[in-house]
Amino acid sequence: MRPAEQIRDALIERIITGAIKDGERLDEQRLAEQFGVSRTPLREALQMLSGSGLVRHELRRGTFVHFPSLDEVLEMFQVMAEVEAICGRYAARRISAPALDDLARALDLCREAAARSDKAAYYAANHQFHDLIYEASGNGFLAAEAARLHSRLQPFRLRQLEVRHRLSQSLAEHEAIWEALARGDSELAGRCLFDHVAIQGERFNDLVANYRRIAGR
Repeated sequence: MRPAEQIRDALIERIITGAIKDGERLDEQRLAEQFGVSRTPLREALQMLSGSGLVRHELRRGTFVHFPSLDEVLEMFQVMAEVEAICGRYAARRISAPALDDLARALDLCREAAARSDKAAYYAANHQFHDLIYEASGNGFLAAEAARLHSRLQPFRLRQLEVRHRLSQSLAEHEAIWEALARGDSELAGRCLFDHVAIQGERFNDLVANYRRIAGR
């Protein structure tokens, strides 16, 4: 994992756990010193967070944390679930044999990462798996919107993998999605993808509740 990605993940954890508060200004110099890096990887990390909406750059003022409410996050997951379900239904009817092979290889990468309990590698393979489904939908506008929403929810989709047993559950869901696509069952593919994303929102909710419980001790 690159330094910028490591910094991004560390900042995500601090924001989600409340160690960095909503609305707080991020001091680049102080953060660079804390992480022992130059400002270049730090600014790259902040740019990544900006793309997901967790921070906002304000002209002449700096970079500020913007953490959406839990209700907002769950609403985004609900919309994402619907969008992915549409992608799945289209992909089941339109996916080519080579694209299905590519999806199988991405699934193998998910299995390998899950066997190592490597959440970062699993998420990377997961990202590839979903991108291939978006592309296989055969609808460029839909694929672009799905990718945009996926990027917006990236910090939350990544963190929900920390919930106990979530990695193995996610892998099983991916396998069910692949089977539905391989069979060309559009309704089943749509349901599998909807449930897969909807449960991510629930698991993220569980994670935040646990963080808050620990913080309240």
